[in-house]
Amino acid sequence: MEIRINKEAVDIRESLLDKSSEEIRKQVRQYLDKERTWFNFEVELSKDFTDQVLREIQAIPYGSTKTYGEIADNIDSSAIAVGQACGRNPVPVIIPCHRVISANGLGGYKYSSKLKKYLLDLESFE
Repeated sequence: MEIRINKEAVDIRESLLDKSSEEIRKQVRQYLDKERTWFNFEVELSKDFTDQVLREIQAIPYGSTKTYGEIADNIDSSAIAVGQACGRNPVPVIIPCHRVISANGLGGYKYSSKLKKYLLDLESFE
């Protein structure tokens, strides 16, 4: 499914979520309207490396960030490998890979650094 965030198309693999398309869109809209700080979804993850990284990212609280290196240290990997796994996130925003930043600044994002900054700024309103 495609959703639009700040005029950018974001793809979410809804088959990995336990809610309907309508509910997914509703909760994402609430998040973007600052009415929701978490999502009420179960995400179907496997046991591969990417999903190990995504589980670490799921634990990053709303309004917080971690560096690629911090996540890598937690799972005995490298920052580059963590960044690559972030780029394979099938449910961006739901699993908030935008909360993973470089030790020297914003870092990359699957879509655009402009969208990453938008999402981080959105979460810093509290």
